[in-house]
Amino acid sequence: MTLALSRRRLLSTAMAGGCAALLPAFPRSTLAAVPAADQPIRLSIERRTLDVNGKAASVFGIRQPDGTHGLVLDPGRRFLVDLANRAGEEAVIHWHGQTPPYAQDGVADMNRPTIRDGGSASYDFAPRTGTHWMHSHHGLQEQLLMAAPLVVRSADDLRADEQEVTVLLHDFTLRAPAEVLAALTGPAGGTGHGGHGQMGHGSLGSMGHGSHGSMNHGSMNHGGTPHGSAGHAMSGGMAMDLNDVEYDAYLANDRTLADPEVLRVERSGRVRLRVINGATSTAFHLDLGRLTGEVVAADGNPVHPVAGNRFGISMGQRLDIRLRLPSEGGAFPILALREGAVQRTGLILATPGAIVQRVAEQGEAATEALDLSLERRLVAGQSLPTRAADLSARVRLTGSMAPYVWSLDDRTFGTHAPLVVRKGQRVELTFENLSMMAHPMHLHGHHFQVVTIDGRPVVGAVRDTVLVPTMGSVTVAFDADNPGRWPLHCHNLLHMATGMMTEVVVEGVV
Repeated sequence: MTLALSRRRLLSTAMAGGCAALLPAFPRSTLAAVPAADQPIRLSIERRTLDVNGKAASVFGIRQPDGTHGLVLDPGRRFLVDLANRAGEEAVIHWHGQTPPYAQDGVADMNRPTIRDGGSASYDFAPRTGTHWMHSHHGLQEQLLMAAPLVVRSADDLRADEQEVTVLLHDFTLRAPAEVLAALTGPAGGTGHGGHGQMGHGSLGSMGHGSHGSMNHGSMNHGGTPHGSAGHAMSGGMAMDLNDVEYDAYLANDRTLADPEVLRVERSGRVRLRVINGATSTAFHLDLGRLTGEVVAADGNPVHPVAGNRFGISMGQRLDIRLRLPSEGGAFPILALREGAVQRTGLILATPGAIVQRVAEQGEAATEALDLSLERRLVAGQSLPTRAADLSARVRLTGSMAPYVWSLDDRTFGTHAPLVVRKGQRVELTFENLSMMAHPMHLHGHHFQVVTIDGRPVVGAVRDTVLVPTMGSVTVAFDADNPGRWPLHCHNLLHMATGMMTEVVVEGVV
């Protein structure tokens, strides 16, 4: 369908004379020429060169023929996509937040191969509305920015007189991602904390049935002692670890605060921020500065508005935040502050004529650990139908920095025991975190509702990724209505790569 741009949405895409610095460099979704509804949209996985603080890096991208990163779909349009792999190696793309048929989820196992280099795959399903994203689910390719936004607009979105701004966050390394993992799993163990070896990033491919892009941790040397440089004290003298890796940069739409994206906005205008945490192992605090916003959706699902100016977002999660710009205008940094550290990234919203000042890439003090204070305040816009659980299960989150092995119920992937459920069952999963790191737990093929936090009932958000803090517990409920072998894993890529994954098998597939 043809997109009718409101005056505010037009401001985010129009080229004003002498305002080139105010033009959005990424994403350019609203400028893309969209094929007819019965024609597939073409996406390509490609290599590209990215300048990060003056250093050139070879990374991946998922782009349309006109260079648009990712995909925006209007209401009623099917997810009809032809995906070509031009990455120079095999790959597979997961449509994070979508609930397609099992064969189209974008994960490799015995039933679903990767896409060979030079090959292609086609997808056709009814999409879920909301802010979602696409990323590799093979090896460590996601660390090299094989990811992009995936936004499915609702009819209400098109009627709203507000400007949409999509923000994709990343952590970034100039070195081969597998070097980062090797430093953590090698002889130095957890003391590596962002050190780098010489392994190629493509070495962690699929491992046969159900591999989902995981690696076999049993072939690695897990010696060493834990590092404490990112530890925060807890009661009882234990220290929780907030960050596995020291990255070279933190990106918002491919850019650092040394050269941030500056987006033109309207005085007194409304802005809908669609924030995606695409970082592989970094959680952020979203800091709105002088602005106050309302969280109106979590992981693409509407919630009752929650007001504030700082919100936590863990890996894989998305938040939609509605802002109202003041009548006097100005320049307004929207920052993502690294959890437990001073680094930050972000972009700047600026009204016409505003003076845009440089924002330092480091704050004055380290931020605190993410907690569930926002999660406790979120109430689903539409809850699951009330019914008793047919099946309840406990999933213990286990593992350690030294040896650097992460697991579920003390089982790494490959030795895991899948949870088998029948189609139509109401399932309740209680995640109990027994480790000293927080874990964002993501389920494929379904969205769940948060129903209990640390033993206290809530009518929480419907989402697909929930943070489980150190020594905390979260219970989620979902209806098993999508047959398949669905990965359930920590969305810290390095944790998943060493084994923190299992499967929820909804009967109906082999």
